[in-house]
Parts: sequence; structure tokens; C-alpha cells
Amino acid sequence: MEYLMQWLSEPFAYPFMQRAIIAAIVTGVVCAVLSCYLVLKGWSLMGDAISHAVLPGIVLAFVFGIPLAIGAFLSGIFCAVATGYLKENSRVKEDTVMGIVFSGMFAFGLVLFARIDTDQHLGHILFGNMLGITDSELRQTLWIAGITLAIVLLKRQDFMLYCFDPNHARVIGLPVKLLHYGLLCLLALTIVASLQAVGVILVIAMLIAPGIIAFTLCRSFNRMLTVATVASVFSCVLGTLISFHIDGATGPCIVIVQALLFVIALLYSHFKPVQRHEARLAKGQ
Repeated sequence: MEYLMQWLSEPFAYPFMQRAIIAAIVTGVVCAVLSCYLVLKGWSLMGDAISHAVLPGIVLAFVFGIPLAIGAFLSGIFCAVATGYLKENSRVKEDTVMGIVFSGMFAFGLVLFARIDTDQHLGHILFGNMLGITDSELRQTLWIAGITLAIVLLKRQDFMLYCFDPNHARVIGLPVKLLHYGLLCLLALTIVASLQAVGVILVIAMLIAPGIIAFTLCRSFNRMLTVATVASVFSCVLGTLISFHIDGATGPCIVIVQALLFVIALLYSHFKPVQRHEARLAKGQ
């Protein structure tokens, strides 16, 4: 027990770990909340598309001397709008359009990065560098995550109805198009907030795993939000601590913990009906 307490408390003696834990908690919360809507809407591939499409925006933002977060956000929104336009003006299905748009933009970003001399480390952009987060980057993450969470929680019922049944939302007078693009903007903001933590490649796992874990265990949306948040924060903090002790990459450690939680949730949901059936039989006897 003493060893466990030392294992948990030792990292907090270092300022960089204190910043990393705060970033992990904030990133875990905002990704978990949005994850529930993405799972409900079936937008897993859209999150993947936008997360990869922010790379050229990051490089171009460095070239023009503007904040990288602004470049990443604009690039993500361009990907979402381009996907919607191509879907509505061609016979190609949405998943195919997203595949070609995000892979094309990601490849364009890699070419730009290779040709332009930047002080950014490609590995940190792709896979994150939570243990190396600075005070300014932490403040940026806190601001973006706070704005995103405030908007989502303020309009959570409208977003939930739009994700569950957009036709019903349109009938009762909700601005469906505004909700659609608003959710895309929030998705892009969440990806920007999570870039420093897990990078453009692994952020899709952060946006899907908490929601699917909660979806497996819960039958109501409010409970789903709670379970997703707890699972996401737990996995982010535990993954960060593990990466400190094994001197490994933080993003992959977080995603591995989330994958293990999903397996546990899946096994629990599989055996739970069997246990209930056995309990009913025992009562009948």
C-alpha cells in the first residue's frame, strides 16, 4: 500500500507533471462530453477526418506568424465544410468523401512540414507531448476547453435531439444547420485543445473511446455523459502517471488504458444479462 501511495504521489513533486495532470483532466473532460455526441451521431470518421486535416493549418499558421491553434481550427473547419459540399454535390458517399479529404489534407500537411523549416517537432504534433506542456500552452488548453464545454452544456438538449433524430429537431423548429455546423466547430475546437496532449493521430481515440465505453454500459444520455467523463479522466490521469514511470509516450499510454477500459466494459455488458437471468431463475426456484 505504501508503495502504491508513493507511486501515485511521486510525480506531483515535479512542476511539469503538475501541468501534465491538469492538462490530462481538462482534456479528458472535454473529449468525453463531445465523445457522447459523436457516438450518438455516428461521426467517428468525421472526428478522424478533422483531426488529421489540422496538420496543414498548423504549418501554415507557423509560416504566417499566427497562433497555431487558429490555423488548426480553420483547417479543421475547412475540412468539414469541404466534406459537406462534396457530399451534397456529388454521388459519392460521405465516408468516402471524408476519407479522400482528410488523407489529402494530411498528406499536404506532411509535404508542407518537410519543405518548410519550422521549430515544431513532427512527433509532438502527431503524437502529442503532454509532459512537455508549457504554462502558455496549458492556459490555451484551459481556455479552449472551457469555451467548448460551456457551449456544449448550455445547448446539450438541442445537440442531443439533433444527434438522435435530426428530422424531429427540424419539425419542432430547431436550427438544424446551425446545430450541425456548431457541432463541427466544437469538434474542431476540442481537437485543437487536445493536440498538445495526444497529437493529431491519437486524438480520435480520445474522442471515441469514452463515448463508446459509456454507450456500452448506460441506457440514458445523462448517465452516459457521467460515465464517459469518469472513464476519460481516469484513463488520462492513469496513462500520464504510467508514462512518467516507464518513461514512455503519454498519448499512447492514455489510449491503451482507454482500450482496456472498453474491453472491461464490453465483457461486463456481455455477462450482466446472464447474471440477471440467473438471479431471476434463483428467485423463481
